Amino acid sequence: MVETSARLLRLLSLLQVQREWTAAALADRLDVSTRTVRRDVVRLRSLGYPVGATQGSAGYRLGAGAALPPLLLDDDEAVAVVVGLRTATAGSVAGVEETSLRALSKLEQVLPSRLRYRVNTLHTATVRTGTAPGPVVDPDVLMAVAEACRRREGLRFDYASPHGGEGPRAAEPHSLVSFGRHWYLVAFDTDRDAWRTFRVDRLRPRVPNGPRFTPRELPGGEDPASYVAHQLSARAWPYQATVTLHEPAETVSDRIWPGMGVLEAVDHTSCLLRVGSDSPRDLAWMITSVDADFTLVDGPDELVASLRAIGRRCLRSLDHVDQPGPA
Repeated sequence: MVETSARLLRLLSLLQVQREWTAAALADRLDVSTRTVRRDVVRLRSLGYPVGATQGSAGYRLGAGAALPPLLLDDDEAVAVVVGLRTATAGSVAGVEETSLRALSKLEQVLPSRLRYRVNTLHTATVRTGTAPGPVVDPDVLMAVAEACRRREGLRFDYASPHGGEGPRAAEPHSLVSFGRHWYLVAFDTDRDAWRTFRVDRLRPRVPNGPRFTPRELPGGEDPASYVAHQLSARAWPYQATVTLHEPAETVSDRIWPGMGVLEAVDHTSCLLRVGSDSPRDLAWMITSVDADFTLVDGPDELVASLRAIGRRCLRSLDHVDQPGPA
């Protein structure tokens, strides 16, 4: 009986890892006959696991049932789930924190000591940043938008403008993007005939959804995350600047964090960086943080003054150094 139970657990683990198995492949992995595999599948079904038979290939597939059956996780998967749940307890989706804590307590209760040690080691050695309070998203709204994206159905919603006022909008939803403490919907605004990004915490879906549509390509073939980053960096900042970086775009791209600015390749030795910010001082810091030689192409006079002040401050910091550096 113990051997049979162990084999059932092994069979269940295999079915959870791969989408579809032939009976012969399962028999080979379990070192049993295909007849034994068929009997074990019947036992799993009696325990509530929805194991379906695939047509034409004499195989099996674990499907979705009416209730969530127990899951078998290997060590790395269990650690990843626990870390993810601990992170979600400080998330930006309303109600997820409490749900994550409940799931986390259940999982940690049965976690082997060796894995609990790994998780605690990672947790105590990690310092989280960027956890300042921010707007939370109603999980029902988030799921409604996600479902419209998945089904490719038109979305109608009321949207609260950041400048005040609220009005109806209609769009073809493309993707949801989690960016910092905010959730954004990337969609094609059918009323304005243009691509837009919408803060999910500012929209209220209307029912029912609109008709199905054929998905469009994002401008420039960008992925949704890059598109949102470019849209945020190109917003109407009070101070904006363009600089030429004297390095190729592929060399400095990993130094440009999402939302910082838009990078445009020029040739194999240089690229353009367009940035915006609330103050000239922040602009100067953003440009110099890239750690590349640059030439100011366009920017306000206050930025010029900030860059000169930084240069003089850096030179003064070397006045006490006996051995001068290169000119």
